[in-house]
Amino acid sequence: MNEPASTAERTASRSEVDVLFSTEAIADRVDELGGEISQTMDRDCMVIAVLKGSFVFCADLIRSLHRAGMHPRIDFLTLSSYGTGTESSGEVKITRDITDDVAGMDVLLLDDILESGRTMAFAKELIQKRGAKSVSICVFLDKPNKRKVAIDADHVGFTCPDQFVVGYGLDYAHYYRELPFVGVLRQGANAD
Repeated sequence: MNEPASTAERTASRSEVDVLFSTEAIADRVDELGGEISQTMDRDCMVIAVLKGSFVFCADLIRSLHRAGMHPRIDFLTLSSYGTGTESSGEVKITRDITDDVAGMDVLLLDDILESGRTMAFAKELIQKRGAKSVSICVFLDKPNKRKVAIDADHVGFTCPDQFVVGYGLDYAHYYRELPFVGVLRQGANAD
């Protein structure tokens, strides 16, 4: 289905980003995810978003969960394995921990992208060790061919080709998070 591109998509597409998932496709899929999750999770679950990349996805998804009749608590966890590069270092570090107690809670871990699996495996184990009743994983993008650790998401927005993507919270050297769509940087594009 070819829908007209938004102004932001047209501007970014002309300059340095080729649109992979449109603003409209993302909105539709996030609403679908909210409905799917509401069928499998406790109404009062705890949503833990892994920052920074998932913040846009989290904001849209929790509103979708609300529309689906859920009333989640929300907390944030910042993990780092990238720095300013495009390849994971392989070492996961907590740079900001959650503040709420997860003991006895049904927890939904949110992340922007599942690639190697190291970050999500680390986060899931961390939350399980803290006594969560259950831990489910929801990712905006999944790159199953990049997996280094045996882990899968319970809920996936889109399966993503093996390309470095930006937009909708995902960045390149801390830029492009503001784009309302997901795209691929053109060769030679930079963060300046």
